[in-house]
Amino acid sequence: MSRIGKLPVAIPAGVEVKIEAGNVVAVKGPKGTLTRKMADDMNIAIEDGHVVVTRPNDLKRNKALHGLTRTLINNMVIGVTQGYEKVLEINGVGYRAAKSGKKLTLTLGYSHPVEMTDPEGIETVVEGTNKIIVKGIDKEKVGQFAAEIRTKRPPEPYKGKGIKYADEHIRRKVGKTGKK
Repeated sequence: MSRIGKLPVAIPAGVEVKIEAGNVVAVKGPKGTLTRKMADDMNIAIEDGHVVVTRPNDLKRNKALHGLTRTLINNMVIGVTQGYEKVLEINGVGYRAAKSGKKLTLTLGYSHPVEMTDPEGIETVVEGTNKIIVKGIDKEKVGQFAAEIRTKRPPEPYKGKGIKYADEHIRRKVGKTGKK
């Protein structure tokens, strides 16, 4: 049995989970509604305040999908109750971020400012000039947009300049040394 897949997902108060035809799971909570189509092979049921995922047999594909399906449903429940956020930091002289409406403007040492628009269901907050917080209820979309922001100027190993995650550690390298 999958150690993660066999754990039931608790449904907190104020959260409504519906399983529709074709394994479409809809989770409605205080922060919003998320809908996702799960794998057809998995058996998803609601039993006394918990969502239980079972697999029909022990084929390798079904074993892989078992834990994944349970985790996706759990992420949806956490998303509609607490939400998700990723914190990005900008390091470098003259590097900064500014927000106006739904537009995030990044000054990253290029000849032009980099402008990004918040996707549907995602909100970015700029704290100071060098901290960006990406918030939303869909874990996948929050992580994807944070990764897209980071790709505009990934951190470099010599001076540590660029956009990095707040919990990311950059391996620093020693620069050139002069001849003797």
